[in-house]
Amino acid sequence: MCELGPLRERLEAVELVAAEADRAHAGSGRLVLLRGASGTGRTALLEAVAAQAQARGVRVLRARCSPDDETAPFSAVLRLLSLETEPANAAEPCPDHVAPSYDRNYAAQLWSRLRAYAADAPLLVAVDDVHFADGSSRRWLVEAARRIDALPLLLIVTERCQYDVDPPSEGLAYTLSPTLVRTHTLSPLSANAAAELVRSEIGAAEPGWVDDCVRAGAGSPLLLRALLDDLRAKEPEGTLPETVPQTCAALYPGAYPAAVSWWLDSAGPATAGVARALAALDDDALDDGQGEGTAELLARMAGVDPSRVPGWLTAMTRLGLLRRDEDGRPRYAHPLLRDAVLSGWPSVRRRAAHRTAAEVMLSRGDRAEAVAGQLLRTPAVGPGAEWAVAVLLDAATVAVRHGRTGDAVSYLRRTLEEPLTPSRRATVLTELGSLEFAAARSSAGIPRLAEATRLPGMPEDRARAAVALGTALALRGEARAAVDALRGLDGQLAGHPDLIRLLQNASALLSDNDQAVRQEAYRWLYDTAERSPHLIGTAGRALLVRYESTAGHISAATAMNRIRALLDEPTDPLAEPFLLGTAAAVAQWADEPDEAERLVSRGLAVQRPLLLHPMNPALLNVRADIAAGGGAYADLLADPTDWQVTEPRLLRSDPANAHAHAVIALVETGRTPEAARLADSFDLRDARESWELNRFLYARGVLRSASGDQAGALTDFLECGRRQTARDVVSPVVTPWRTAAADCRVALGRPQEALALAREEMRLALVWNTPRLVGRAMRGLATATGGRRGLELAEKAVRILRDASAQTELIPALIAQGRQLTAAGDRARAREALREAAERAERLGAVRMRVLAQEALPEARSRGAATALTGWAALTGSERRIAALAADGRTNTEIAELLHLARRTVETHLTSTYRKLGIRRRAELPAAMGEREPGPAQGV
Repeated sequence: MCELGPLRERLEAVELVAAEADRAHAGSGRLVLLRGASGTGRTALLEAVAAQAQARGVRVLRARCSPDDETAPFSAVLRLLSLETEPANAAEPCPDHVAPSYDRNYAAQLWSRLRAYAADAPLLVAVDDVHFADGSSRRWLVEAARRIDALPLLLIVTERCQYDVDPPSEGLAYTLSPTLVRTHTLSPLSANAAAELVRSEIGAAEPGWVDDCVRAGAGSPLLLRALLDDLRAKEPEGTLPETVPQTCAALYPGAYPAAVSWWLDSAGPATAGVARALAALDDDALDDGQGEGTAELLARMAGVDPSRVPGWLTAMTRLGLLRRDEDGRPRYAHPLLRDAVLSGWPSVRRRAAHRTAAEVMLSRGDRAEAVAGQLLRTPAVGPGAEWAVAVLLDAATVAVRHGRTGDAVSYLRRTLEEPLTPSRRATVLTELGSLEFAAARSSAGIPRLAEATRLPGMPEDRARAAVALGTALALRGEARAAVDALRGLDGQLAGHPDLIRLLQNASALLSDNDQAVRQEAYRWLYDTAERSPHLIGTAGRALLVRYESTAGHISAATAMNRIRALLDEPTDPLAEPFLLGTAAAVAQWADEPDEAERLVSRGLAVQRPLLLHPMNPALLNVRADIAAGGGAYADLLADPTDWQVTEPRLLRSDPANAHAHAVIALVETGRTPEAARLADSFDLRDARESWELNRFLYARGVLRSASGDQAGALTDFLECGRRQTARDVVSPVVTPWRTAAADCRVALGRPQEALALAREEMRLALVWNTPRLVGRAMRGLATATGGRRGLELAEKAVRILRDASAQTELIPALIAQGRQLTAAGDRARAREALREAAERAERLGAVRMRVLAQEALPEARSRGAATALTGWAALTGSERRIAALAADGRTNTEIAELLHLARRTVETHLTSTYRKLGIRRRAELPAAMGEREPGPAQGV
């Protein structure tokens, strides 16, 4: 028998049919049963065999069975035998005969007719889809198979053979002896055969595109041809679409989804239900597929016997419709196949299945987010929905904890669809409004928060909602409206002095961006503290300590004694974040970074992460201040989304504390151009009044000074000071603007003006009296004073700062000392101080300070040029060692362990190295190092 054209990988079946045809010619017929799953090409193979037989002059009788045959006995056989003209000597069966059961006499008449056909010439009888045949026809065919061994007749029958969830009926050859039947099972197309089919139909195509087609075809010739038909129709001009679509909506005219629908229909409702349930589930709902979890879930969703589902998953994987992902979960071979399986599933049934999935997953202890993912696809559960509400709220909390704010918003919006008590609804509205506002400063969150304050319920709930609403309004620059929203609840909270104190404390914090409102809030705190201290509570008294600290009224020791005493007192749970956040800020100013960090951690732990709260950003700002005070520049720049400029033409007006820290960190690590881009991305002319604006002005002054624009820097420092003073913030604990301005005036040749600023800074620093502030102010006074007295002050500043281990302040003090020694002619001691400054700056990653120290060295001055700032020669010894290790493939952690350095120090050195070598990434290091000049400078 010759090749069967478009049929691929069917040679074994063709050879079997050819051999049995020869046997039938010799007068010894047999039944050939071609079995296979839906879409594997049984019908195409049968038609090809029948066509070839006809071409060779063999008489062919054909019949294709259908589900409708089951209602009429012998309908398939009658259709088979009516294809040819009846022979004259055949017995005439009664066409109106309807047998209530298998009628042996009637069957004998039909058998006689078949024998009459075979008497004239060899005969091929082809019956397609025999699994659809009526019972009488199936029995007749089985009996015929037992009798044709002496006839020149070949009976070829195709039968669907596929593992379905509903157990199938017995096959046609179940009762036949193996000697009477030859069975061949058609396998799915291999990947190679499917790829050849695609190329034969489409022509030249990219390998990835062909592979997509093969996976979407899932080894089924039917699905693959339907897909190719749709793809050709999609591009009528003959060009291929760039990618194989992942959804059926992108296909036209829809032959592929129709073929998948036929496959599901042929498998029966139970299999279709399981198939669609699998398509509807996300990865989170599936286990590795080896246990009973996935099978049980699919069975419950489809309402079928769970014992049959594991076998179906295995069978579909072998057929190629499913594949195991990298975690072992069963998934459809291609997204398009999955989408086609879902198409046509009524939404009501799909939603019901997702609810069932949620219930099953909850009962087996799945993660809250996985269960909530199913509930997002269901309508409200309704009465008895407490379990659903609890799951959605838990999932929202987890999502926020892991930074997935968008997911949390979806869970909370879905929660509002359930029946909720007013108190629970207020809680959900508060959390949802907080997240919606925090995600993108969306105004949608404010009406939700306002509604939450109006709902009846627990006073604590209304207070939380009011604090969140006030925080949102203050972040929008509406400090007055924020305070009014908080004070508007005073009448509703009569009898709850703790809640009234909470709102007053929140008012004081939220008023920071409006000077008039701020003065009112602190005046009330002061007046109340004098008359009735118990009315402001521990948090209110802590706020007064903070105010007196920044106003220059008390020392650090006094402030910390008061703060520690307040921390030892009982505190209302709702007021605890205010107390901890305020205490952390004071501890950081008092040079107690470890205690400040502990307080920050405690403060963040006691807050609900879903709520807007004025202390949450305050605590994070304290943490950033701690990092800046320790010179942890890599930590401040760790998240580029906080500071990188992605749209340089889009000017912003309201900088945050993170932007100010990022500008200074970029300057100190030698990335001045990036710092300039960040600073230039803000137009401060329309900026709202705030302490963060003042800090940004100081940071921009640092940038301008480092860039050589001393006049511009002085303007920024003085404006920062003017704004701070107007807010009663005169102590240098927040921003040392006087020392910075004094340095600028010295550089501009105005020493007397510089001296006045430096003396005032010194006076205020002695009030607070911490080594950092006193040493820094003394260093500034030394620079402004000059001469022998200036040298004495500089040396004293170094001693104070060395004992305090304040690296970020000790380095400039050493540089100032070195410059004073050089001016005094003591070049040896100057060299010692400046080299120590350079080494400390290098360890800290403070590139700017290291360069300043190197430029101030007496030998650098004698050469009349600074140390080389670019190229291999500009690298320090540490930078060279680290670069060599990085080029050798070592990770930052490994380098840090080898050289006994902090990982952030390694990162800072590498950043400086990239800048000096003119490269952008680690992969370029080997090539850049290969271009260095030979010589001693290469030593590591």
